[in-house]
Amino acid sequence: SFTLNVGGAKYSFSQEAIKDFPLRRVSRLHDCCSEKDVLEVCDDYDRERNEYFFDRHSEAFGFIMMYVKYGKLRFVPQMCELSFYNEMIYWGLERSQLEFCCQRRLDDRMSDTYTYLSDESKPDESCNVNEEAQQVAEGNKWLERMRRTFEEPTSSLAAQILAVVSILFVIVSMVVLCASTLPDWKTAENRSVEEHRYTATLWEPSGIIEAICIGWFTAECIVRFIVSKDKCEFVKRPLNIIDLMAITPYYVSVLMTILTGENPQLQRAGVTLRVLRMMRIFWVIKLARHFIGLQTLGLTLKRCYREMVMLLVFICVAMAIFGALSQLLEHGLDLETRNEDYSSIPAACWWVIISMTTVGYGDMYPISVPGRILGGMCVVSGIVLLALPITFIYHSFVQCYHELKFKSARYGRSLSNEYLN
Repeated sequence: SFTLNVGGAKYSFSQEAIKDFPLRRVSRLHDCCSEKDVLEVCDDYDRERNEYFFDRHSEAFGFIMMYVKYGKLRFVPQMCELSFYNEMIYWGLERSQLEFCCQRRLDDRMSDTYTYLSDESKPDESCNVNEEAQQVAEGNKWLERMRRTFEEPTSSLAAQILAVVSILFVIVSMVVLCASTLPDWKTAENRSVEEHRYTATLWEPSGIIEAICIGWFTAECIVRFIVSKDKCEFVKRPLNIIDLMAITPYYVSVLMTILTGENPQLQRAGVTLRVLRMMRIFWVIKLARHFIGLQTLGLTLKRCYREMVMLLVFICVAMAIFGALSQLLEHGLDLETRNEDYSSIPAACWWVIISMTTVGYGDMYPISVPGRILGGMCVVSGIVLLALPITFIYHSFVQCYHELKFKSARYGRSLSNEYLN
């Protein structure tokens, strides 16, 4: 038999197992004819005890041995994916042997690291590159710098200034939108026309502010589209779709205002304009580009959609059961003292969802003893059912927050270098 000593952790195997061992570095020991050949494979060797020493990460090798035994290879918790991948390469394993979820994590980490290193690396002046290739490289570097300036608010000082300006425009546009719904928000031109109270003309102060904000958002979106690497991928991104949904209604409303003129009888056009105007509330979601909290929320919902679906299924099943029972107990059994609030199962489902989420508006409640007992069961079951998937969502939220915080800190290093320079 022989023994592998990896970072102090020892593993014993039979001599016949070396030849066909799943780890290529270990299997190479079978072909070693001298101690010199053995020391080319391992770090040290004890002939008396037939023990091979490897100065490697012991915990990582433990997970690799679990792959040898059970056929599943996953990352070590709290260990860098690239460090574990280096251990895999040392022992002779490949990326394809990782589980699919770990492969995606490795791809993301390698992609981020490659982008960061390629941005920070300087061109080698000693290389014989023709002038045209240098111009292309400089153009690509400029586009990449512009892309990071608009996409990563912490990547540079200019990116932070741009992010602050964009946030100010979002806040101003939201303040104007909210103020435009106040009863006293009227001007001399539209005081007598109800349909035009929500569609201030471009010559009014609110219209001018709105046009400036829209102009900024439009220019920002166009520039980000021009400097993007993949135009199709840019259009598919959720935040870019939200930007389009927030900008388009303004131009549609302006076009409809021009076409309809000042005719107050076009009621449908007025309603449509108000709906389009209120769609600008999506501008608030633009803040997700500049705040890790909102990004964490979106990434958590994306990764935990199965848990969210499971939570909705739990609630729907409970609504169906408790809604039918409460309608029966409060309205269907006693014909003399019917509770009209529970006249139908859909009406009872409203009470169920309010009770399960422990909001308790008090607009409807059971009055019979069986109904109150059922209400207590409904509240308790709601707490239990909501708590079951919340644990998974919470852990995913923490993980997403740490990932985004690490990414922000990584770009912050380049900001510090730019500031010092």
